[in-house]
Amino acid sequence: MNEPANLVPGRREATVEVHRPTPLAPVPSAPVVPVQAGSVPAVTSVVLPDGRVVTGYAVEPAKPEPVAAKPPVSRAAVNIALGGIGFGAVCGGLFLLTAFITALTALITQLITLAAVIFGGWVAVQVLSASGHRSGATVNIRKAIFKRNHFHG
Repeated sequence: MNEPANLVPGRREATVEVHRPTPLAPVPSAPVVPVQAGSVPAVTSVVLPDGRVVTGYAVEPAKPEPVAAKPPVSRAAVNIALGGIGFGAVCGGLFLLTAFITALTALITQLITLAAVIFGGWVAVQVLSASGHRSGATVNIRKAIFKRNHFHG
């Protein structure tokens, strides 16, 4: 018995079935779009370790959808920046408020000082003018004697 060189002794030859795809006829209602020669993939043959040859088209791996692009600046950084701007605006308002309160305090202090000067001047005029002319009753104070809660004048 002469066996072929590529078969292993003691092993029976297995039949190989080859399936050839049949092309589908184009649908008449669909328009025929010409395909460029560069877009049709080339037929590739691969030899398996046991000696079989597999022929077919190379399939491109599926590309995942692109991830939504992150904004160049994080949302937390934007919030912190907006908070800083708001704080700066509030500080400006507080500065104006403190300046207003300081000016109001100075005005009230000056009005109180002016009132004290005017009232003190009026009192001084009354006291000094009363000593200039002697009008009114003269009261002489003598030694008073108190005996048993009774006044003896």
